[in-house]
Amino acid sequence: MRTPAAIMKHVESFHFRCFLLTKPFSSFPSSLPIDPEPPDLDLPLLLHSILSKPNWQKHPSLPKLLHSISPSHVHSLFSLNPYLLPQTALDFSYWISQKPTFKHSVYSYSALLNILVAYKFFGPADKIRLAMIKSSASIHESRFVFELLMEMNKNEQLHSCFKLSLRSYNFLLMSLSKFLLIDEMKSVYSEMLNNRVSPNIFTWNTMVNGYCKIGNVVEAQRYVTRIVQAGLNPDTFTYTSLILGHCRNKDVDSAFRIFRMMPSKGCRRNEVSYTNLIHGLCEVERVDEAIKLFEAMGEDFCYPTVRTYTVIIFGLCETGRKSEGIKLFKEMSQKGCEPNAYTYTVIIDSLCKDNKVDEAREMVGRMLGKGLVPSVVTYNALIDGYCKHGAMEAALEVLGMMESNNCFPNERTYNELIAGFCKKNVHKAMAFLDKMLELKLLPNVVTYNSLIHGQCKMGQLDNAFRLLEMMKENGLVPDQWTYSVLIDSLCKVDRIEEARNLFDSLKEKSLKANEVIYTALIDGYCKVGKIEDANYLLDRMINQGCLPNSCTYNAIIDGLCNMKNMKEALSTVKKMAGMGVKPTVDTYTILIKWMLKEGDFDHAHGTLDQLISSGCQPDVLTYTAFIRAYCGSGRLKEAEDMMIRMKEEGVFPDSLTYTLLLDAYGCLGLMHSAFHVLKCMFDAGCEPSHHTYSILFKYLLKDRGTKDDSPAVNLVSNGMLFDHADVWKSMEFDTALELFEKMHQHGCVPNANTYGKLIIGLCKVGRFVVVQKLFDHMRDQGIYPGEDAYNSLLNCFCELGMYDDAMIVVDLMIKSSQLPYLDSYRQLICGLYDQGDKEKVDTLFANLLRCGYNSDEVAWKILIDGLLKKGLADRCSELLSFMEKMGCQLHPNTYSLLIEGIDGA
Repeated sequence: MRTPAAIMKHVESFHFRCFLLTKPFSSFPSSLPIDPEPPDLDLPLLLHSILSKPNWQKHPSLPKLLHSISPSHVHSLFSLNPYLLPQTALDFSYWISQKPTFKHSVYSYSALLNILVAYKFFGPADKIRLAMIKSSASIHESRFVFELLMEMNKNEQLHSCFKLSLRSYNFLLMSLSKFLLIDEMKSVYSEMLNNRVSPNIFTWNTMVNGYCKIGNVVEAQRYVTRIVQAGLNPDTFTYTSLILGHCRNKDVDSAFRIFRMMPSKGCRRNEVSYTNLIHGLCEVERVDEAIKLFEAMGEDFCYPTVRTYTVIIFGLCETGRKSEGIKLFKEMSQKGCEPNAYTYTVIIDSLCKDNKVDEAREMVGRMLGKGLVPSVVTYNALIDGYCKHGAMEAALEVLGMMESNNCFPNERTYNELIAGFCKKNVHKAMAFLDKMLELKLLPNVVTYNSLIHGQCKMGQLDNAFRLLEMMKENGLVPDQWTYSVLIDSLCKVDRIEEARNLFDSLKEKSLKANEVIYTALIDGYCKVGKIEDANYLLDRMINQGCLPNSCTYNAIIDGLCNMKNMKEALSTVKKMAGMGVKPTVDTYTILIKWMLKEGDFDHAHGTLDQLISSGCQPDVLTYTAFIRAYCGSGRLKEAEDMMIRMKEEGVFPDSLTYTLLLDAYGCLGLMHSAFHVLKCMFDAGCEPSHHTYSILFKYLLKDRGTKDDSPAVNLVSNGMLFDHADVWKSMEFDTALELFEKMHQHGCVPNANTYGKLIIGLCKVGRFVVVQKLFDHMRDQGIYPGEDAYNSLLNCFCELGMYDDAMIVVDLMIKSSQLPYLDSYRQLICGLYDQGDKEKVDTLFANLLRCGYNSDEVAWKILIDGLLKKGLADRCSELLSFMEKMGCQLHPNTYSLLIEGIDGA
């Protein structure tokens, strides 16, 4: 066997520096919003100096300062100067509030209030107090105002002169009700009574409304009783609130009774009464009744508001009647009711769920064109739509648009981005965990579950379990989904006993296994042929009151088929039906696949007919099973007919389906037809795999008269039963050129995916000389490598010990905003240490830390799994110190693991 050094003697130095002139590629945000800086104290001091002078309004510096003054500056001005003359403070407060770019906050008002009260300016102070209450724009601000006013009200010196009036109490209750601060509302109401301030109908109605918003109609009725006891009559607002309360409890019939009763009580039904009931009907999916009520509004001389339209549109979209929803959206403008930001958001969300993300983005543009400001909910819907389709670059563009429009991401924004990146690149997903923490957004169970799933999908189970420990340390309780992912992933890598131990540990965690967890373990046992264990677990599942679903039975049916026990498999289908679980398309497909494998085409077709008659639609796996079987037995015409049939049924072939047919044509020497299949793949937007290209190369090599004893040629395909590695080992650059020429002839122009798949296949067998020529050819065609191709090449160089070339690839990736996999970084750093290139390691590690990787993941992969496992504790300690100097924040769990590893080495 030749060593990497021996191989290097026959190869020119790898020259990828030419790729430094790559096109711009923004796959990762270069910067995200950071916490706003605290207000510059120089500005409040300067303002105080100006206000200390007579005729301060005419001071020449004020116009220059105007656009720099924020509510936090005003708050600092008043807080730092409590002895500022109250009239001056009032005049300045009024003067600055007239400027179009300025709006007081509860905090600037509170500082002014303290000055006014201290100087006993109680009349103006009362007005400022009301303005402060009304300016509460969030739950935190409303609670701040509540606590401040309650504290002031307890002040004995102020109590007699500046106690809260009935009007102030009512406005405070209304503010608290807006943000569902019910306990605080109760405290305010109690204090009113203690201070002998008599409530009025506005007070009681606000209490009724607050409780109805949370669906507590019983408590709301107590305040209705107080209205009656006071000799007053409940009014339209009272009844409208009760309608809302019943609807929040999904008790729409009770809401209807109140709605019908209102006229007999002398109360006019208004637009809000109608809208509350329409909303309630839509929430319980009684949309037709909601539409009927909507159309009857004119009988009470009511006209639909934008909210009325919006709840109907939402109800239609949520119940699958999206075309009706969009039609109503278009009609509302014609009837003089312009959609608002929330209406647009409903449509945008619906379009995204309907896979029409580009249309949704155009709708955001229309919103902005009408002067409407998209909310974080609007942007999140669009980001989620792109993430679900794997269009992460587009999702990041929306994130950038969001920030440029001063709409700050929230936890859900990052959860959606993390879930999207976890599908393919968990390192980028992990980097967003750091971004969340920088923005003081708290990761939740959803965040960690996505990351754990992403790590498991990449085969990084150790990292997944480290995330589990981090999750617990952060006070979060892993749920059933967390453990189902871990158990399923352990089973997929044949670590069944570990999966079983984790399953058994759920009881001590006070967590009940659900059908997903049971099914994951049952499937694991079936995959390794332990059907008895699977059946035991199924019985236990049923005895525990956890009902199996179709996936549970399908796992057992598949396991029985794998053991060629078709009789028992069919018996299990009957048991499944007996348990009230309907066989699914997957159930039938499992049976069909094994019948075809045994050559029993008649029974397979009978099962297909049974599948269709049961109301199920065959999917791509069902049809592909038939196409595989027909191709494998040389029945090409029937395979073609099945392909036509599936397309007529609206089922799209996948890469495997096309590749099977392509292989069958190649086996018969029908290369023109094989390339026609490739063209169909391109036209359908289905990316060929490196196996697809491997098969094409196999037949190209055969046509060129490759030696008869070549395994790449002599192995008959029929189901792709040949060694793909042998093909890649035999392939030369001129074979690739021949492929490209034939692709051009058949109208499928080689693209980045084509080059990428070839590079991946060649790198797996160390053919980097051919890879080098392919990279040069790509550049000449104006095509640039994707992340997978780069990482494949990087891994190849590391495997061959070609670390200098590996460093060039890393540099190129970073320059094109792509993230090398940390596994390759680990291999490269350990290899450079073995060669004694400490300086190169330092440079490489410094660049790595600047790329935005999650600090904990860097520590896990490079330091723990790399250096410590190789016994390089001293080097690990050096790089840990380097991370600390670079300001990397490690989780306490990670830090403990590192210190224990270094000390124990």
